[in-house]
Amino acid sequence: MARVKALVLTGYGTNCEQESAHAARQSGADEADIAYFSDISSGHVRMESYNFLIFPGGFLDGDDLGSAQAAALRWRFAKTATGEPVIDQLRAFFEAGGIILGICNGFQLLVKLGLLPALEGKYFERQVSLSNNDSARFEDRWVHLSVNRNSPCVFTKGLDNLYLPVRHGEGKIVPLDQATLDALEANNLVALRYVDPESGQPTQEYPLNPNGSPNAIAGLTDPTGRILGLMPHPEAYNHPCNHPGWTRGETSALGLTLLEAGVRYLKAL
Repeated sequence: MARVKALVLTGYGTNCEQESAHAARQSGADEADIAYFSDISSGHVRMESYNFLIFPGGFLDGDDLGSAQAAALRWRFAKTATGEPVIDQLRAFFEAGGIILGICNGFQLLVKLGLLPALEGKYFERQVSLSNNDSARFEDRWVHLSVNRNSPCVFTKGLDNLYLPVRHGEGKIVPLDQATLDALEANNLVALRYVDPESGQPTQEYPLNPNGSPNAIAGLTDPTGRILGLMPHPEAYNHPCNHPGWTRGETSALGLTLLEAGVRYLKAL
């Protein structure tokens, strides 16, 4: 059985690294370390030592230039002290079979780096982006989600519905064009959708869909299923008492179920 070694990347405004590392440990990871981007660029930490990479939420660079845009440029052009492009290390991590979870700001970073959705296997080529919510405001609320059972995503295997918090100002999916949106659907790369809890159907209705994403898209995966990016925060629902209706006896599947599925995938290799 493979050991699961998670690396949570932080720095430059990220502020959910402790919750994310805790969630990874609670989900069965054998190790869950936190490293700053500078640890990677200096060569003190190498991604190849891990098999589970987590890009957590926060306010990367204050969301200047657009959410995670500055961070994407940093990842693309930074080099280690030996002159190795940091992006090459990330590429090698994925090509070696590692799994990647991007939450909120982390999701924004993955799409701007082109790791998602990677249609036709075109990794590191931007095909979609995430932009301002239709409400033109920061959304801090809980949302109902449905899982696409036909998606290849390893993080959502065996799941049906989730109830998780969102907290973002730029969560609306913006595809390159209609053909790109159609391809996301045709290839089942939409892993999660915002739904109406009464009907269970995807919705564009605000605030059930908090940002106005087309086709109610809340999360995307890549063709291998080993990358998941989502706007809701699974790490923020790591104990039953986190549920907003806990004192009324309400409950639902923890957000940890997403991370647990990723851990099970790695342990089975």
